[in-house]
Amino acid sequence: MALESHVAELTRRHEELEKRIERELLSPGSDDLHITELKRRKLRLKDEIEKLTLASPQAA
Repeated sequence: MALESHVAELTRRHEELEKRIERELLSPGSDDLHITELKRRKLRLKDEIEKLTLASPQAA
C-alpha cells in the first residue's frame, strides 16, 4: 500500500509540473532554461513512476 501511495504522489507531482510547464509556455517572456529544467524534472518523475510500477509485484 505504501508503494501505491508513493506512486500516486509522484503522479500528482508529474501532473502539477505538466500544468506549470503549460502556464510557462503561454507566458510572454518565459525563460527557456527554466522550462527545460521543469521538463527534465517531469521526465525524471515519469521514469521513477515507471520504474516503481514495473518493480511492483502487481505488475507481473
